[in-house]
Amino acid sequence: MSGQSVRGRYAPSPTGALHLGNLRTALLAWLFARAAGGRFVLRVEDLDLPRSRPGAAQTMLADLRWLGLDWDEGPDTGGLFGPYVQSMRPALYDEAIARLREKGLIYPCYCTRAELAQIASAPQGDEGPRYPGICRHLTARERTAREASGRRPALRFVAPEDPVQFDDQLHGTISESVAATVGDFIVRRSDGIVSYQLAVVVDDALMDITHVVRGADLLASTARQLALYDALEYPRPRGYAHVPMAIDAEGVRLAKRDAAAGLDALRAAGYTPGWVLASLAASCGLHPAETSTTPTDLLAAFDPLRLNRLQSPVYLPNQAQEIS
Repeated sequence: MSGQSVRGRYAPSPTGALHLGNLRTALLAWLFARAAGGRFVLRVEDLDLPRSRPGAAQTMLADLRWLGLDWDEGPDTGGLFGPYVQSMRPALYDEAIARLREKGLIYPCYCTRAELAQIASAPQGDEGPRYPGICRHLTARERTAREASGRRPALRFVAPEDPVQFDDQLHGTISESVAATVGDFIVRRSDGIVSYQLAVVVDDALMDITHVVRGADLLASTARQLALYDALEYPRPRGYAHVPMAIDAEGVRLAKRDAAAGLDALRAAGYTPGWVLASLAASCGLHPAETSTTPTDLLAAFDPLRLNRLQSPVYLPNQAQEIS
């Protein structure tokens, strides 16, 4: 990550307390941005309001500050590219959808989940089987008939046939044909909620994010997002780094639904920010777990080439079990 005017970000969803894996990703995103002399942006991705928990956003920000992380722009600090909360940005997503519609790159899809589940085509992606374009060529009469039956359509983006290629700092050069692997994908659900794929592109582009550091579970989304960048004529981010996921003792990814998610239990047990930071950094090869540390100390020694690129558990000092 190099060059002038670097802008990184961390964008959690307020669906529960941040677990140690979330916090490790936040720390790495902060380190990547600060090491490049860049600005760090915090954005709350609460687009799916039914899944958001009251008070979770405030708790997330408090936990990040407790660890010593800071940001230059965010929901509590403001900035030139706000608002920094997705639920306050619907007009921007509507504008992007209107631009895609004008270009003929989206269409209504009336397929139900049950119907899509019966599709046997391969390969299977993170959104299920590849969508074969069932509704792409419906006539006006066919669409009218489906709407008359009470079906509310989702909106799908016409996936490009040409491969989408990008470089990831940890995973190398990746090339993917979105049309072949995923097919036309949803940009607005049938309930009216804009998809993550569209919202994150609009937000990152309009917030002038130049480098994206996030969990490796989102690596598979990148080609779709870059296809939207191109279709909307947004400049692509200059760099990506999809960092390893944190796992528990059984090799299962940590989740917000885990009972021990969040920092409350650790604080109650007497852990300090320095020891938690040391454990997070040690789990990805950046610091010895036996030595308490600070964000400033980690930044001074940060070298992305030392980053462990494999999924790994987070151990806390003097603990016999992983904290999940």
